[in-house]
Amino acid sequence: METKKLRRSMLFIPGSNAGMLKNSYIYRPDAVMFDLEDSVSVREKDTARLMVFHTLKSIDYRGIERVVRINPIEGPDGMDDIEAVVRAHVDVIRLPKTETVEDVLAVEKVIARVEKEAGIPVGKTKILAAIEGPLGVVNAFEIAKCSTRLMGIALGAEDYVTNMHTSRSIQGSELFQARSQIIIAARATGLYAFDTVFSDVNDTDGFLTEVNIIKQLGFDGKSLINPRQIELLHEAFKPSEKEIERAKKILIAIKEAEAKGSGVVSLDGRMVDKPVVERAMRTIALAKASGIRIEEAQ
Repeated sequence: METKKLRRSMLFIPGSNAGMLKNSYIYRPDAVMFDLEDSVSVREKDTARLMVFHTLKSIDYRGIERVVRINPIEGPDGMDDIEAVVRAHVDVIRLPKTETVEDVLAVEKVIARVEKEAGIPVGKTKILAAIEGPLGVVNAFEIAKCSTRLMGIALGAEDYVTNMHTSRSIQGSELFQARSQIIIAARATGLYAFDTVFSDVNDTDGFLTEVNIIKQLGFDGKSLINPRQIELLHEAFKPSEKEIERAKKILIAIKEAEAKGSGVVSLDGRMVDKPVVERAMRTIALAKASGIRIEEAQ
C-alpha cells in the first residue's frame, strides 16, 4: 500500500447527473465515485453509462482518482458497465454487494478480458469491494486476499443494517462488528479500508462524531454524498501540530541513534520501538500529503 497516497474522501456522483460529472473535480476530493447502480433509475442506466464513459474519456480530473460503482454482473447492466468503463480507462471499479470470493473473481475475469481486447495492460484496472451484508462481513478476510487487483474494501451500511434487522445510530454500535472485521481484513492484507456514507448532510456534529469513530478504528477514508463533507473530513484526518512535533522528535531521535551506532533509542524516558517509528513516519507522510510543510530533520 502506498503510504503517502491519500484516500480519505470518495465523493459519490450519480452517473445520470451531467453537471456533477463534468465539474465534481473542483471540490478536490481524493476520489470521485461515479455511480451507475442505486442512484440511477432503471430507465436511465444506458444513458448514465454513456455519460460516464464520455466523462472518463474527455475530462481531466487533475490527479483525482476515478472510481465507478457498477451494477451487479448477474443483472442486466453489470457486464455492459464493465465493458464501458474499462475501455474508458477507469482507475477503480467499485463492486457492489460483495459477499464471496467468487463475486470478486467473476468481475476480475471480465475486466481482464476487456483489458486484453482494448490493448490495456492486464491488471491496470483496480477493484474496490463494497461489503454490504452479513455474509460479506463474515467473508471479509477471504475477500480481501483473493485478488491482486483489489486496492481496498468498503462498508456499505444501509443494506447491512437492514439485513441485520436494525437501523443506523449516531453511536454506531450496530456497525462496530462490521467495521472491525473490515478494518482488520484490510490491515491483514495491506488494502485500504473505506467507511460508509453519512446521509444527513445537515448534521455536521453527527458526521464529525462518526468520522472520529472510524478514524480511531483505523479507516483510511470515507464515502461521501455531498461536497460540503469533504473539507470537514480532510480536516479531521489531518495530524495535529502536537502529533507532528512528536513524530518529528521520534524521527530525529532515530537518526541520532543511528549516527552513534546505537540500537537502543529512547525519547522523554520512553523506549522508541518499531511500531512507534512506523506511526511517526505515517504521521509525517499524512501531514505532507495534507499540504503541511515539514522541515526535514538534519
